[in-house]
Amino acid sequence: MKLSGCLPLLAEQKSRHSCLCSLLPTASLLCLALFVGSVYVAPNYREKISRWGIDGLVSSKFNKCEKQCRPNGSEPLPKDIVVTASNLEMRPLWGASKRSYQNPVNSSSNIFAMAVGIKQKDLVNKMVTKFLSSDFAVMLFHYDGIVDEWKDFDWSNRVIHVTAVNQTKWWFAKRFLHPDIVEEYDYVFLWDEDLGVDNFDPKLYVHIIESEGLEISQPALDPYKSEVHHQITARGRRSTVHRRTFRPSNGGKGCDVNSTAPPCTGWIEMMAPVFSRAAWRCVWYMIQNDLIHAWGLDMQLGYCAQARVFTIPCFVKYFSGHCDFLQFSTAVG
Repeated sequence: MKLSGCLPLLAEQKSRHSCLCSLLPTASLLCLALFVGSVYVAPNYREKISRWGIDGLVSSKFNKCEKQCRPNGSEPLPKDIVVTASNLEMRPLWGASKRSYQNPVNSSSNIFAMAVGIKQKDLVNKMVTKFLSSDFAVMLFHYDGIVDEWKDFDWSNRVIHVTAVNQTKWWFAKRFLHPDIVEEYDYVFLWDEDLGVDNFDPKLYVHIIESEGLEISQPALDPYKSEVHHQITARGRRSTVHRRTFRPSNGGKGCDVNSTAPPCTGWIEMMAPVFSRAAWRCVWYMIQNDLIHAWGLDMQLGYCAQARVFTIPCFVKYFSGHCDFLQFSTAVG
């Protein structure tokens, strides 16, 4: 009886074993397929996840940078409506610009500015007339407060007049020649009012400083007609461009081939400087709010002439009737 009861049990166990054995190959194949599939799918998935993460990070950083690069206060505005710079173009109160403005400011690519007083009106008239005829925008800073008496000149309504009593051109320049305002102009001429320009050609001067790649420059002086305080500002006779001046030693203050500091090389006076757009942006930041006569500024201009990669561009001088350029060049490490 016991033996006959065990037979069905053994038969059942064999049946289960046979069933398990038949399922094992199928399960093995399924596991193998899943494993092989994961080898191909997982890297692709990780790559997508990684790419999504990188794209998101780049997009986030780009958006952050874009906001940081926008002018302060313009963040709420649509990007296309933001105007970051201006110019000195004059707009009439009504109607289109009149032909009486034969040389509209917005056609100018350079700007000429100086502080003026009515006592120097004859010299100022010559300078303004010459620069307007050379397609310059012109701005006059009236340090004596007198403006109406300039209306006698035909060009009076074609220039910008700014008045503040007893202020120097550097005070005016800091407040009314902000780099964003003059961004559209290639060169900024910031001159004194008592300079002779009978034989000076603004267009030729601009052509030369452009071709030489000069960032900061100044017209040279005729030593026979002008008071020369530093030899480097005097017109040379042998070359169009010179980098330094040579002067016999006088108490250890001479200039030779080993001289590396102003005023032997890399120096201009502040009576008639000419700045490129990039140089002026730098110089404007260097002008202190309490600066009056620009004493000491001339010794620091080299900081703002390092706009090029391999050399510090040049300082230029121009003599009436002849081009003569002072330049200095120093390797940038």
